[in-house]
Amino acid sequence: MFLMLKYALLSATVLMLVALGGCFSEHSGVINLALEGIMVIGGLVGTMALNLLPADMLPVWKVVISICLAAVSGIVYSSLLAFSAINLKADQTIGGTALNLLSTAIALVVVKRYNGTQSAKLSYDNTPFIFQAGPLTLNVFLIIGLVLLAVSIVLLYKTRFGLRLQACGEHPQAAGSVGINVYKMRWAGVLISGFLAGIGGFAYIVPAVQTWNFEVGVAGMGFLALAVMIFGQWKPGKIALAAIFFAIFKSLANIYDSIGWLSALHLTKELYNMMPFAASMIILAFTSKRSRAPKAEGIPYDKGQR
Repeated sequence: MFLMLKYALLSATVLMLVALGGCFSEHSGVINLALEGIMVIGGLVGTMALNLLPADMLPVWKVVISICLAAVSGIVYSSLLAFSAINLKADQTIGGTALNLLSTAIALVVVKRYNGTQSAKLSYDNTPFIFQAGPLTLNVFLIIGLVLLAVSIVLLYKTRFGLRLQACGEHPQAAGSVGINVYKMRWAGVLISGFLAGIGGFAYIVPAVQTWNFEVGVAGMGFLALAVMIFGQWKPGKIALAAIFFAIFKSLANIYDSIGWLSALHLTKELYNMMPFAASMIILAFTSKRSRAPKAEGIPYDKGQR
């Protein structure tokens, strides 16, 4: 039971952080399909930082610096999408897909160069991120995730910035007509999504294992986070609940062999890994008609149009 809870909380935290990132971007009017790629870059920079920081540095500073660097790298990488989608008015789907492909290539080149071999595996010490709460093993990203969830709710619904951001995703021409700089708001939405997805990528890679093979990127978690965002109706509170729901399916791949009735089914780990993606397809097929995305998402903003 505790083992399942451990993996479920880990996956839920990652999915929630990345889905919240997508939520901010789409509320501003930009579809961020590059979440998968941003996660890879965040995970790469964070794990490289763990290896390159001085060995005698205090663990708490290693945690703070590596998380900050992962977040900053996510912001920088997401700025490529923001520039192409907002300034160049390029197709957002193509731009996001290109960044997903580029991120894995960058990770492979960097890790192989660092190792001095053709191995894309990177080892690191994750003990500073993990702590015990009674019988339960937790990690610092759970606390960070809860804090960022609360901040996201307040930022979106209780601040002038959040209301303006949502206005830019619903009717940018109307927002622009009352003096809101739509370009700046959309940039802010995409950069916030990069910040959250960068931390999410680091949170996915580091707490669970001490060696990661960057050939697999982040194993589709960015795309699953998009499903969580849609299932959560682009609302932070519902996104958190949807993340928990999908995380339960995700955790089965890690604990199926330790639960009697699951192991008796003689299903492979690969099938359990497929379950959250299959569940997302089934759920979205039945709920897509009730989904209400921001009206202007994916539509480039032209100041001259009314």
